[in-house]
Amino acid sequence: MLQNVFSIQTHGQGLYEFTRDVARWIACGTLSDGLLTLFVRHTSCSLLIQENADPEVQSDLRAYFARLVPPTSDPSMSYLTHTYEGPDDMPAHIKAAMMPVSVSIPVADGRMRLGTWQGIYLFEHRDAPHTRQIAAHLAG
Repeated sequence: MLQNVFSIQTHGQGLYEFTRDVARWIACGTLSDGLLTLFVRHTSCSLLIQENADPEVQSDLRAYFARLVPPTSDPSMSYLTHTYEGPDDMPAHIKAAMMPVSVSIPVADGRMRLGTWQGIYLFEHRDAPHTRQIAAHLAG
């Protein structure tokens, strides 16, 4: 069993790929086969396995969720009451409730078994910069 915590610096809403960081950590470990679980330790961001070849995928995902759940300053969101931390706060919690906060990835021969175009992303739902922590657990 191996455990680690990855810290991701964000600079506002968007997808932040950290596939290479995870791959390096696995390669340096003593366990070459098992199941990797990643879990984000925050309530206003998500984890995704998504295409890493075309950056339009990430920008389209961000645009879609911004349209689906706009900030509380948008008149259509006036029914929301949790606005203490700004107009992006409650929408960020809603997006995180709709998307995964953990992912599981098989590992064999010291490598994640991701598909050709798949990458691991933190999806930041807040406007302000944050330091996000992702707990990693690799068990054989």
